Amino acid sequence: MRRFKQELPYDECLHILQKNHSGTLALCDKESYPYALPLSYVYDENCIYFHSAKEGHKIDILHKNPKVSFCIIDQDEIQPLEYTTYFKSVIVFGNIEILEDNESKIEPLKKLGSKYAPNNTKEALDKEIQVGINNLVILKLNIDKISGKQAIELMKE
Repeated sequence: MRRFKQELPYDECLHILQKNHSGTLALCDKESYPYALPLSYVYDENCIYFHSAKEGHKIDILHKNPKVSFCIIDQDEIQPLEYTTYFKSVIVFGNIEILEDNESKIEPLKKLGSKYAPNNTKEALDKEIQVGINNLVILKLNIDKISGKQAIELMKE
């Protein structure tokens, strides 16, 4: 990172990954344009999980090139009088593994369901998983590197 003084500590990067709900996954198809899309996710033990349809542009790209980055904007406060923003963001780099067998999809689906529907019962979540599990894959982002940055102004606080 060029502005190393603005680098977020590793623990704060993990906190940002754990507390947020969406980010932008960036993929690169060598024969086409870069492809970035907003996704819901769950972070767990140096991995990030997404659910996805079994087919589509994203899956086609990942079969060719599993290297990705994932960006989360944690804070973005416009400061019009200063012509800037007070921001915090985290970027993750890694490789996507496509989990297709039902056994490997259950735990990530439980984690996703618990994050996005925390008030549902275990029974309701299990039922929802069984209804949809055959129609989706899980994308498991195995993290190689995490980098976080904040506005210099936030360091003064």
